[in-house]
Amino acid sequence: MNKILCTLVLSLGITVVAAQDMKAFNLYNPYQNVDSALQVVYKKAAAQNKHVFIQIGGNWCVWCARYNEFVTKDTQIDSLVNANYIVYHLNYSPENKNSKTLARLGYPQRFGFPVFIILDAKGNRLHTQNSAYLEKDKGYNKALVMEFYKHWTKTALDPAQYKNY
Repeated sequence: MNKILCTLVLSLGITVVAAQDMKAFNLYNPYQNVDSALQVVYKKAAAQNKHVFIQIGGNWCVWCARYNEFVTKDTQIDSLVNANYIVYHLNYSPENKNSKTLARLGYPQRFGFPVFIILDAKGNRLHTQNSAYLEKDKGYNKALVMEFYKHWTKTALDPAQYKNY
């Protein structure tokens, strides 16, 4: 009986801690005009010669919070992202599903959340990434995340890189 009670209390404690963490998570803006925001992102990407990385999810999404924490707290990943991408967090929530934008992006929500989109500076979709393929246990696999980002940089897609192939 004590074992069952301890397990129940521990499970409840973990749930409360996770819920408290999610209360503080506020990465996505459900009320932002996505079309206007993306125009700014595209201009910035063009000016800095970068691609656009869109993380689609919501403030309700524990895996979105985990991913954001994972990539921003790891200095190697954070440096790779900042050197090659302009990052935008696109909201999907009951308040605003951004259905028109997601339709233009090929319905990435079919993969669940978070889901990642790589665009060029003109807004052309280059890749959609199901984040589940980057997971490991209750987090993410650093090697897979790094590989994903490296494969979609402007340098990786530059035809000059493949002259000898």
